[in-house]
Amino acid sequence: MKMRRIYLFLCAAALLLPAALHAQKYQDGVIDKSVAVVGEEMIKISTLEDEVKMMRASGMLSDKNMRCELLERMIEAKIFLMQARIDSLSVNNDMVESELSSRIDELRFRLGGDEGFENYFGKPIYKLRQEWRRAFQEQSLTQQMQQKVASSIPELTPYDVEKFIEETDKEDLPLVPDKYRLSQICIYPDREAAALAVKERLLALRERIMNGEKFSTLARIYSQDPGSARRGGELGMASKSIFWPAFSDAAMSLKPGIVSQIVETPDGFHLIEVLEKKGDQFNARHILLKPEYTIEDREKAFKTLDSLRTEINEGKISFDMAARFWSQDAATRTNGGQMSDPNTGSSYFEKDQLKPADYNAISGLSEGEISEPVESLDNEGRSGQLVYKIIRVDKIIPSHPASFSEDYSLMLGAARNKLSMEAIEKFLNEKISTTYITIDPIFADCEFEHAGLSEKIRKD
Repeated sequence: MKMRRIYLFLCAAALLLPAALHAQKYQDGVIDKSVAVVGEEMIKISTLEDEVKMMRASGMLSDKNMRCELLERMIEAKIFLMQARIDSLSVNNDMVESELSSRIDELRFRLGGDEGFENYFGKPIYKLRQEWRRAFQEQSLTQQMQQKVASSIPELTPYDVEKFIEETDKEDLPLVPDKYRLSQICIYPDREAAALAVKERLLALRERIMNGEKFSTLARIYSQDPGSARRGGELGMASKSIFWPAFSDAAMSLKPGIVSQIVETPDGFHLIEVLEKKGDQFNARHILLKPEYTIEDREKAFKTLDSLRTEINEGKISFDMAARFWSQDAATRTNGGQMSDPNTGSSYFEKDQLKPADYNAISGLSEGEISEPVESLDNEGRSGQLVYKIIRVDKIIPSHPASFSEDYSLMLGAARNKLSMEAIEKFLNEKISTTYITIDPIFADCEFEHAGLSEKIRKD
């Protein structure tokens, strides 16, 4: 059973119907009909296709075989939903409304505002909100029921974990990747000079707008936000909560048609023009410019870091002391440059947790060695701010199959997951065998993960 079964209903990939699967049923003008019945619940073509559209709009990849998988996931969701109602589970409507609004705001942003959103789905937003509200309520019950089944397993003891390891083939045990403990010394380019240059460019653009040039035209030419520049800087109607506070505060304070002063966020510097406001939502245009640094800035930082690296390697100063005196990274300088994951707090990093430039710098180094100066990014803003650094490899834990003694927490999680998946699988198999289910013969070519579903296809 695949891990993705944990995620039902709205977590399927965007799908392309295979030609072999009777593609005529999805042709324009076909009458909407039920493609599956689960107890008293129906799954219609329109529901299936709306899910496909939503996934495509979210940027999911397509696969020709995935509509079968989507239908199976939707049948599973209906089974969990029916049991949730039997068990009298309740919906958290506040959470539903929050998730619904977030999903709509995200899609509005991706599709270029209200008009693009409604054109894509072929329905007004208010109607989609009504339709999706029920779907999100059902999803809430489905997820609760699934979690209830998954959590029905007993508490595991160290003996259970050890037994799990013994019964699992070595090649099936989780592989712990290489882990690195690292320290860094960081130097930023001259931000003040770069910021001043950007502000001067934005002031010049603002003056041109005040003199009659179109904001949208200048946004297309100059804005460094690739997502909105092609739309004349327009962001689409969205909740203020999805923007940086400084940006949303400035936008909410503006009257429609008024151009803001320069606004700074972690992404850079903006000019903002509000087009429309509704409650805590707004549609605005913006021009984004990011600080640009000179070759001289780069050379200066590289020379400083290279000199520090030489002095450290010659024993004239310790890495820890150099970090405390020279590093400009506030998060690491006070502890001798030691890096930690901002999300987990762990001092160990796997390859995928490192910035590509950082990993390339340390790749091939041994413990105690220091990288050449490297141009990298910090964790500020959506894409990060430019920073120069040298990195020391403090410790390397080589890749290895997970073991009881060294990776107990990982093995405990793997054992719990295995038992939870088995509990879910058992629950679904029992319900599929005892629940009234019929599937349209147009899905006769599907290879369902649950063999019992193939027996539910109507013999029309």
